[in-house]
Amino acid sequence: MGSFVEATLADDRSWAAKHALSRVDGESDLRIVIASPATADSLCAPLDTGGRLSCRNGSDVVINGWRWQYGADSYGGQLESYRRYVVNHETGHALGYGHVGCPARGELAPVMLQQTKGLGGCVANPWPARVDLVGH
Repeated sequence: MGSFVEATLADDRSWAAKHALSRVDGESDLRIVIASPATADSLCAPLDTGGRLSCRNGSDVVINGWRWQYGADSYGGQLESYRRYVVNHETGHALGYGHVGCPARGELAPVMLQQTKGLGGCVANPWPARVDLVGH
């Protein structure tokens, strides 16, 4: 799982295109964990993840293990793409990006759209889009 997360964040389509990210041993600004639903709920508190959502809380990017295993309906069984999306989405929060809406029906979804909850007319997209990078 760790190598998948690292490869996702190092990809030129990911945040690496605009932000310097690297794995370190010891002290870090950010910790990415894949946690059981109960642990995710605990690490995400006071946010109510309902045992199914991921979050960024402080320096922790918490990926819900249930979602890691099963993905989301919006990705129609494309589990690898969904995993890339959730890593990029929650890391985006750690980099200071907030949620955005679907810019127009049929366009690629911004990675900061809550794609786990639905696409709002957009097309699933695991990578930061131009709209995600504006203003930072």
